[in-house]
Amino acid sequence: MGFEKVVFAAATAGTIIGALTGRERLQKVAKPLIAPSLAVGVLRRGPVSGDRALLVGGLAAATVGDVLLIDPDDDRRLIAGASSFAVMQTSYATLLRRHHARPTVPAVAPRALGWVGGAALMRAKAPEVATPLMAYGVTLATATSLASDPALAPGAPVRAGLAVPTADPRSRIGLGALLFTVSDGLIVLRKVFARDESQRRIAEGLILATYAAAQYFLVNGMVELDGVTDTE
Repeated sequence: MGFEKVVFAAATAGTIIGALTGRERLQKVAKPLIAPSLAVGVLRRGPVSGDRALLVGGLAAATVGDVLLIDPDDDRRLIAGASSFAVMQTSYATLLRRHHARPTVPAVAPRALGWVGGAALMRAKAPEVATPLMAYGVTLATATSLASDPALAPGAPVRAGLAVPTADPRSRIGLGALLFTVSDGLIVLRKVFARDESQRRIAEGLILATYAAAQYFLVNGMVELDGVTDTE
């Protein structure tokens, strides 16, 4: 296991534990290391150009978002964090389009329904953050729909329009997209329904666990596309 993977695992564990126990100092140390540790793995693949530049740029934006969202109950930081992650999702979507990824009905339909449902909930329960979060939701749906294209993992079995994860990291890009969608959906549910501190901590732990796993599968899958059909 490379050193950056050890850092990623430790940072993820520390971040989740910090969220579950309310230890913000632990999160401040651990959370900003999640995306950079993945970026180190990307940088070890070669010069920063083409796909690697998009991945590193996206992870840099994710790092900013991670820092801002250490306190997810501060609406100003939540909106700023969503803006940072919109930059990341745009970077990922651009990379995927370079590899001819296309949105499919099995990927788009549930995301469209989820976006409509989330927008209605936010408008009713949290109108102060509804517009920026739903705007971010468009970038999320775009990137994750592209990432769900099973054509990105030729040879992998396909179930319900999604590549089934195999030993090929490219086959896990769709799983990463699914987990990212779940993670951000949980942010909406936490904002709307979590009422006491215990509920908020548990929800935040789930959000962070699915987020870290999503980033891992997405980045380690997309970096494998580099040099295969790279158009630079």
